[in-house]
Amino acid sequence: MPPSFPYQSKTTFHGIPSSSAVEEYITKKLSFLEKLLAHYAAKGSEVLFEVEVGKTTDHHREGDVYRAEINFSAGGVHLRAEATKDDLYAALDEAKDEMQRELRRHKDKEMARVKRGGREQKKISNSPNI
Repeated sequence: MPPSFPYQSKTTFHGIPSSSAVEEYITKKLSFLEKLLAHYAAKGSEVLFEVEVGKTTDHHREGDVYRAEINFSAGGVHLRAEATKDDLYAALDEAKDEMQRELRRHKDKEMARVKRGGREQKKISNSPNI
């Protein structure tokens, strides 16, 4: 499903080979965030995701440890989510969930600020003239 608005996505691999399967998985996970991104696209700002995935080290005895990091920027807003797991896909899922929480939290704060300003305007307009 193509996005309903343009956003850019950049994926960087560290310590692991580049894989089209991982890139498709990342695209699929980012598409779940599209509903929250419409808020930023409506403002006319460029929406950019930078995703970094890779192994943290090569010397673990009990298997590999993967790290996923998602950086989001749009219209002066910069958010970051990071996760470390023993499975690359689990790390991506956790980072996506954290980014979803961050986007929702930022949007809710912004909406509360707008509503608070509206209440203040209403108070001022309803006050008797002196």
